Amino acid sequence: MTTPRYQVAQLAISLAREPLDHPLMQDFVAQLRPVNELADRSPGFVWRLQTDAGNATGVRGYDNPLILLNMSTWESVETLFDFVYRSEHVVPFRERRKWFLPVEGPPYVLWWVPAGHQPTVLEAKERLERLQREGPSPEAFDFRHRFPSPDQLTLPAAAQSPQKTDAA
Repeated sequence: MTTPRYQVAQLAISLAREPLDHPLMQDFVAQLRPVNELADRSPGFVWRLQTDAGNATGVRGYDNPLILLNMSTWESVETLFDFVYRSEHVVPFRERRKWFLPVEGPPYVLWWVPAGHQPTVLEAKERLERLQREGPSPEAFDFRHRFPSPDQLTLPAAAQSPQKTDAA
């Protein structure tokens, strides 16, 4: 088996109803550490964006301080999907409407990066904007419209089209 040369990166954004120190947000804040620890030890996890102090909500990418972002890289779309929808992460995910308002446009984006690459916030925002502007493509996609990694581009053209799923 060869080592994959690409990993999937993801950016998810959320619009908090209140600042993180507001009483409404305390149940969400209390779940951050356990969910991040779960991600860190999940199969396929590679890296996640956080401050030097380990604060995953301490990095801001937008002028609005209520827009939170989450960014990570995973060995495959499947391992990321399993974490998001088939692990204990799904518990706070299902309750997200208590803490977050809908965002305008797609709330997340996936894209392929060379193995070991840690994407920047700017790079991630550009991918999210591309998904919103152009729809799913090999450069910016979602769980419903998956594209193969560049490692798989030697496959016949039919296998390179998006793989539409019922998920997410």
